[in-house]
Amino acid sequence: MMIGTRLAALGGVALVGALSLTACGTDDNSTGGGGAAASGDCVKSTVNAAGSSAQANAMSEWIKGYQQSCAGANVNYNPSGSGAGVQAFTGGQVAFAGSDSALKPEEHGPADARCKTGKAIDLPMVGGPIAIIYNLKGVDDIQLTPKTIAGIFAGTIKTWNDPAIAKDNSGAKLPSTPIKPLHRSDDSGTTDNLTKYLLATAPDGWKFEGGKTWPAKAGGQGLKGSDGVATGIKQGDGTIGYAELSYATNGKLQTAKVSNGSGSFSEITSDTASKAIAGAKVSGQGNDLALTLDYKAKDGYPIVLVTYEIVCEKGLPSEQAKFVKSFLTYTSSQQGQSVLSGLGYAPLPDSILTKVQAAVKGLS
Repeated sequence: MMIGTRLAALGGVALVGALSLTACGTDDNSTGGGGAAASGDCVKSTVNAAGSSAQANAMSEWIKGYQQSCAGANVNYNPSGSGAGVQAFTGGQVAFAGSDSALKPEEHGPADARCKTGKAIDLPMVGGPIAIIYNLKGVDDIQLTPKTIAGIFAGTIKTWNDPAIAKDNSGAKLPSTPIKPLHRSDDSGTTDNLTKYLLATAPDGWKFEGGKTWPAKAGGQGLKGSDGVATGIKQGDGTIGYAELSYATNGKLQTAKVSNGSGSFSEITSDTASKAIAGAKVSGQGNDLALTLDYKAKDGYPIVLVTYEIVCEKGLPSEQAKFVKSFLTYTSSQQGQSVLSGLGYAPLPDSILTKVQAAVKGLS
């Protein structure tokens, strides 16, 4: 599935076609105005990219702002999922990849080899909360603890009036409707982040490993992509799943409040997600800005992810390198980041964003 400029309106969660991004070759790393698009020195080529479906709506919006100032080049972004994007990058099929988790140690060797004269690095670009989305007739306000979420996706909590859910929602009238959990069938950084969150916060109820592949056989039906899960939720009473907030917002889906490290139930918003992301620590080396997220943060909405653009620090063909650098200069500019909140994403905190801008400036 490709994303197209003609279909870049964000009225729904399903996006198809080809996403054309206009790119300019410039070293301008201004954080204001049009970022890379301010130069006017556009690279006239076509670049392919693929990966995270979590950032698909952000990619669609970035195209609009970028094309207003630049013309002459295109990038086709395929929201094929984080795992497929990393594979395509390693195989040399795309100039950069989007992934909701940083490169793992076993992935770095092949990715570095693809960059030939340089190394592959992880650049955080899109922050966002992972929404626990559900469809339950007659119930508009659900709140859940990590332990309850773990039980639902592990298959041990089977009905909506289970005592664990009732305890989290004192006084609520809960039906005996069977719970129908949905998860990602494709390798997904969203799955990776959710399972890491459950491992960190509910180890007694979640006995599975983390990772991009869904690990719990009893965890319901698998559907491809965040858009697939969101569509499945919308179509089925009693369903529950997970997707980035942008998909919940676009699909007008119900979202659960989730308790954080202080025990308070937090509503999912861009602001509450940014509070949690601000506690992340850089675990990468040099310009590799892989982050370690704090899933037990006492402030904000705790189930968060950061989508990375995986790029070659150097080693791409000259035109591709200029293209990637100019486009990421725009996405990491204040203008590029400013559109994210309105789409259900969380702009990167300044403490992280300044590091990303410096790393992008060093691409060659």
